[in-house]
Amino acid sequence: MLVIEPAALDDDECVRAWAGSGAMHLTGPASGPPAVSPAGIVRPLLGLGDALASATGRLGTGVRVDPEALAAQRAAFTGFGRSGSRSPGGYAQMVRARDGWLALSLPRPSDIETLPALVGAAVPAGDWTGIESRIASMTAADVVQQGSELGLAVAAIGATPAPQQPWSVRCERPARPRRGQASVVVDLTGLWAGPLAGGLLAEAGCRVLKVESGSRPDGARRGPAGFFELLNRKKRHLSMDLPEPEALDRLRELIAEADLVLEASRPRVMQQWGISPAEVVAAGTTWVSITGHGRNGRHANRIAFGDDAAASGGLVMPGEPPMFVGDAIADPIAGLAAASVAAHTLAEGRAALVDVSLAGASAWVRAHAAVPIDRPVIENDGCWQVELTDGPVAVAPPAVSDRITTRPKAAK
Repeated sequence: MLVIEPAALDDDECVRAWAGSGAMHLTGPASGPPAVSPAGIVRPLLGLGDALASATGRLGTGVRVDPEALAAQRAAFTGFGRSGSRSPGGYAQMVRARDGWLALSLPRPSDIETLPALVGAAVPAGDWTGIESRIASMTAADVVQQGSELGLAVAAIGATPAPQQPWSVRCERPARPRRGQASVVVDLTGLWAGPLAGGLLAEAGCRVLKVESGSRPDGARRGPAGFFELLNRKKRHLSMDLPEPEALDRLRELIAEADLVLEASRPRVMQQWGISPAEVVAAGTTWVSITGHGRNGRHANRIAFGDDAAASGGLVMPGEPPMFVGDAIADPIAGLAAASVAAHTLAEGRAALVDVSLAGASAWVRAHAAVPIDRPVIENDGCWQVELTDGPVAVAPPAVSDRITTRPKAAK
C-alpha cells in the first residue's frame, strides 16, 4: 500500500512556502502577527501532493496541486481572517476543561440549543460565560463523552495518536475488471474533504458522479458558489430522493457499476440504508470512507468538523489558550489524503475499504511537521513579513484559484 514520505525541505524553505500559501495569514492572534511556527507542516503536505501526482499519473493524467495553498482556498472565497482561539470561520472555539483544553464546534443553531444539556445545568444557551464556567468544572473526557452522545463536535487537544499513514486499509483484494477506459467514481460526500477528493480524481480523468439527497443537498451549497464550483466543476451531478426505497435501489445500482465510492457519513448511516461497504469491496469496488474519528471503535459515530478534528490531532498552536492552525485544515488534509490513496488503489487494480479520518490525518501531519520553526515576523508598511537569512518574505493573504490544480493568483 502507498507510503507517504514528507518532503525534504529545510526550515527556510518551509517558511517561504507557508508564508506564501495564505494559510499562515489565517494562523495566530486576531490582533497580532501571523504565526510562523507551524511552517513545518509544509513537509508532510508536500509529501501528500507528490503521492497524488505519482498515483494520478499512473491513471493517465497526473494531477499536481499546491497543498498548502489549497488549505487556504475556502478562506479565499469567504474572506475569513485569523482569530486566534476562535476558528477563522467563527464556529469553533477553544474552551478550557478542568484538566485541559478542548475545541468545540457549533456551526448549527441546534448546537447552540444543546449547550445546556452538554453542561448538565440550567444555563441559558446564549450565556457563553456561564457555559464556559460549567465546562471548566468538568473533565475533558466527560465533556467529549457527553458532547458525542448529544451529537456535538467536541474534541480534546491532541487526543488522537498519529497513525503510520494518514489512512487505514482493510479488506484489500483484486478489483473487478474496469468496464471503460476511465475509472467510475460515485461521490456521496459533502462540504470540503470529500468533494475535494472527488474533484481531484475528476481532474485525473475519472468519471465522477456526485450524488446528493434532494432534501439534504451538500451543505457547501450554502457557502460561496465559487468554492463549491472549485471542488465540483468536473463532476456530473445527480439529485435523488434519499433515503426513499426507490432511490436507495438506484443508488445500489450506481455503486455496483462503480470502480470506487467516496463517502463521508458516519458508519451508522450506511447501516440504516442497508448498504455494506465491506460487501461492496468484496465485489471488487474500492470504498473510501472519510470520517471524523475513524470507522471503527467507540469513536466511530462521533461527529467532527475540520477545526475540532485538527485540534484532536494536535494540529494547533500551543498556548493559553491554544490557537487554531489555518481554516478547518483537517478537511483539505483529509481530502488530499483520500484522493492520493484512492488514485493509488485504482492504479494498482486493487479494491479496499479505506478509512481516512480527519483527526488521524491531522495527527499524521502534526507528527511529521518536526519541531516548531522560529523566525522573526515583522510589520512593514501595513504588511507582515518573515525575516529569513536571504531577506524578508511577505505573508500573503489567501488568494482565489479558478482550479484546484493551479497555483492561486497572487494578491495585488
